[in-house]
Amino acid sequence: MKPGETLDNDAYERATSVYFPRRVIPMLPEKALQRPVLAQSEEKPARDGLRHADRRGRRAGRLPVLPATICSHARLTYTQVARCWATRGGPEAAERAELVPHLLNLHDVYRALLKARQRRGAIDFETTETQIICDDNGRIERIVPRTRNDAHKLIEEAMLAANVCAADFIALHEHPALFRVHEGPTPEKKITLQNYLKALGLGLSISDDPKPAEYQALAQATKDRVDAQQIHSMLLRSMQQAIYTPKNSGHFRSRLPGLPTSRARSAAIPTCWCTA
Repeated sequence: MKPGETLDNDAYERATSVYFPRRVIPMLPEKALQRPVLAQSEEKPARDGLRHADRRGRRAGRLPVLPATICSHARLTYTQVARCWATRGGPEAAERAELVPHLLNLHDVYRALLKARQRRGAIDFETTETQIICDDNGRIERIVPRTRNDAHKLIEEAMLAANVCAADFIALHEHPALFRVHEGPTPEKKITLQNYLKALGLGLSISDDPKPAEYQALAQATKDRVDAQQIHSMLLRSMQQAIYTPKNSGHFRSRLPGLPTSRARSAAIPTCWCTA
């Protein structure tokens, strides 16, 4: 898309895709999205904001965002990738023997990025994601848990890395952008959470001016309890809902590195597509 063209104007009006239980209203018209974004063995133009990371997940140096080409060598499901990691001598890995070394490298990258994010004090809740199943008439039929494996978490870490890259570029060049801002608890929700933790008799609480590290400490201290899911859900619900805004006022849950500190307390996540 080029600036000022019809597709660009249409995407500008929508700003982001909107997700509902049964359908998605995409940022771009559906006809423009009919072909797979990454069809196997088909080259696709992209923007590459590659960042080198060491074994501890620390980024090294700044590289420019450059035109690039992506060629997907295989279309794999999350389950297939997880099985390749779990049973390296199994049939799933044997069928994709030429890809296994690359998948193992990706697993190492995931673990390094995850550990680096944990060291920064970013919050990582253990909550169960749910999926709404509707009948043919659109009525909710049942709500089932959606399981996540390391392959899902790998993609999440890669998306965070891509967003850091994009946010870094936007802040460095002072480009206007739409940011997804997730602020901390309101005074009312903070009091509700403090009372909830007190009622549990955990001996744990949050301060009057809570920081992400306090939430992470609570999540870590309660992760092995039988009611950990409920506690983590309450921690998550105490925060404000994420909003989209042109002002980068920070992201309470994610302490992202590498951005000019004069711009914001922490890096909000920009709404854009980027490869990393």
